[in-house]
Order: sequence, then C-alpha cells, then structure tokens
Amino acid sequence: MNVTKDIKYIGVNDRITDLFEGQYIIPDGISYNSYAITDEKVAIMDTVDKGFTAEWLDNIRTALDGRAPDYLVVQHMEPDHSSSIVEFANAYPEAKIVSSSKAFTMMKNFFGTDFCDRQVVVGEGSKLSLGRHELTFVTAPMVHWPEVIVTYDSTDKVLFSADGFGKFGALDSEDDDWACEARRYYIGIVGKYGAQVQALLKKAAALDINIICPLHGPVLNDNLGYYIGLYDTWSSYRAETEGVAIAYTSVYGNTKKAVEMLAEKLTANGVKVAVSDLARCDMAEAVEDAFRYSKIVLATTTYNADIFPFMRTFIDHLTERNYSNRTVGFIENGSWAPMAIKVMKGMLEKSKNLTYTENNVKILSAVNEESSAQIDALAAELSK
Repeated sequence: MNVTKDIKYIGVNDRITDLFEGQYIIPDGISYNSYAITDEKVAIMDTVDKGFTAEWLDNIRTALDGRAPDYLVVQHMEPDHSSSIVEFANAYPEAKIVSSSKAFTMMKNFFGTDFCDRQVVVGEGSKLSLGRHELTFVTAPMVHWPEVIVTYDSTDKVLFSADGFGKFGALDSEDDDWACEARRYYIGIVGKYGAQVQALLKKAAALDINIICPLHGPVLNDNLGYYIGLYDTWSSYRAETEGVAIAYTSVYGNTKKAVEMLAEKLTANGVKVAVSDLARCDMAEAVEDAFRYSKIVLATTTYNADIFPFMRTFIDHLTERNYSNRTVGFIENGSWAPMAIKVMKGMLEKSKNLTYTENNVKILSAVNEESSAQIDALAAELSK
C-alpha cells in the first residue's frame, strides 16, 4: 500500500493473538504497522511483533525491490514494535539504527546489545536527511513509555505518531467505526498519561500535517481535525458524550433490578445510557464507557464488609487512569449493614473534580417502595 509516492506501508495483520498486552480482547485482531521511506537513502520505520518477523522482512524486500535499507528508525521499544530489530540488523548489516538514548538502553536489556557501532542517537529537534525527505524527531516521553519519539517528514507532511492515534483491529477487518476501538485502545493503554499526550499535541500543532501514520490501525489522511479533537478530549479527561454510564455487580439479581429500573427511567427521559455488568462484560469496554460519558452510576453490593470484587477492580481501573471531571451517583445493596457507598467514595477520594449526586439508592436486600422512590429521585437528578 502506498501512503505517498515515496512512503509504503509494510506492516502486518495479527489475527492470531486473542489478548493484546495479555489483557485486552481483540476479536478483530490488530495491525503492527511499519513503513518504508525511499529516497537517496532508505529508512524503515519500526519493526513488528516477533511472530510476524518473516512476513515483515518479505514485505521490506518486496517494497524495496532489491535496495537495502540505510536506516531503521525505532520510535518505541514495546515488543510488538521492536522485537524484530535483531533479525533486521542481521539481514541488513550495513543499516544504522536510529533511536533515542533511552531506547538503546532498553535494547541492551531486551537483546543483550545496544548496537553501539551502528547507533544514531536522536532527541528533540534532531534531523535526518534521506535526500529529498528530511525527518525531524520529536520526543514524546510517557506516551506511553519514556523512550518514545515520533517522526515528522516535512516533505510529504507525514507524522509517524508511534502508538498515538492507534486502534485495535486488523487492517483487513470490517470495523468502520474508528472512534470505538481507538477510544478503548487509548483509554486502556495510554489513558493514565493525559498530560503527556497534551504536551505532544501542542508540539504537533506547530507542524503542517497532512497524514498520520500510527503503529496500530489505519493511516489517517483526511479529516485530521476529527481525530486530533478526540485525542484532545480524551487526554484532557473531558466527557465526549452527554449521558450516563451505569456499571454494576449483582449477586442474586436485586441490584441488577434496580439498575434496570434506573436505566429505563433515564432512557424514558431522553438520556443516553450505557449499562455494564462488570462480572460478564469486557472490563475495558466498561472503562471506555466510564470515560466517554459525562455521568456514571456505580451499583454494587456490600461484600465481606467491602464491595464486590469486580467493582473494586473497575474503580481501580478508573483511578489509575486519572478519572476526573464527572458526576457520580451510587446504588448500594446490603442485607444488614450496607456500606458500599462509603467504600466506593473512599476509593475515589484522589480523583479530581468529581461531583456526587445528592440522591443515591440504598437497597436492603430487595427493591421496595422506599428504594423505588430513591431510584426515581436519582433518575430525575441525572436527567437534568
């Protein structure tokens, strides 16, 4: 696939891996993207996961039609992008390795060598001329590892964005909704580092960008303002959609009944609602909804003088990703000593700019007339 006249896509699709990074379900697979820039000198942008090294090296040979690469640019050392470096270095012994100083330290850790006789160390503002194409390197620490750099080709106005603007899904999948899987990818993997993403977006704003080439997902070459706008929203922890996410656990169905009653009333009031059963859903999807919507209701049982384990895990996912700037309501259930709301509020203490609803719901075993009225009041408040 040609990105531009001089830039070719040489990545691969992974339809084998079931859990990305050992935790994220990827039913539509994922792509490991790599690119070849051909000029007086040839640069290869990043490698691929070790399970696809042979296919990737074949792609390089086909794209270059007999030429040998002069440079391998390593933007990110996470193994899904770096684990084929040694095989590349062996296949092309004259090629230089271009990366940040921190990345070369990581290469020593991963491979037992930092390619000291082949290093080209780059940092903020460093340039590499390929002939007609000049590459400028921009540091992007903690987006989402400390060694990350991104690369700008001023000739074709292309930003090679490392893991930024990536998404789940192989390139041959039928998923046309970029935002859904890009959001799940961003919030799950990069979401903790909003401040660092904001810093990178400010650097990118100074560049004239026509095309974004990420390390996962499709090349972005139109309506870039849409993608950049979403990244700005996500990384500043603002709500993307007005509505209510409801996340719940239920042991015998009584808490679930309360959630269903609340969701029905909210929907009747014209409120957009997303409901997640934390014991059964994809946890990453539930976390995605929590960050997408402007309001959330947490509903769970008191359990061992604490809260149900799936809810505890869910809240941990939120707080470790800097959950903030939201309205939060609660439903608790406890047959003799309900204390779930107290526990959940305690877990959220370090979150910033949370507004708690005045109305919450307390269930003593099963929904009754009193708790039904509380559900009505909570629905009315969330519908304002």
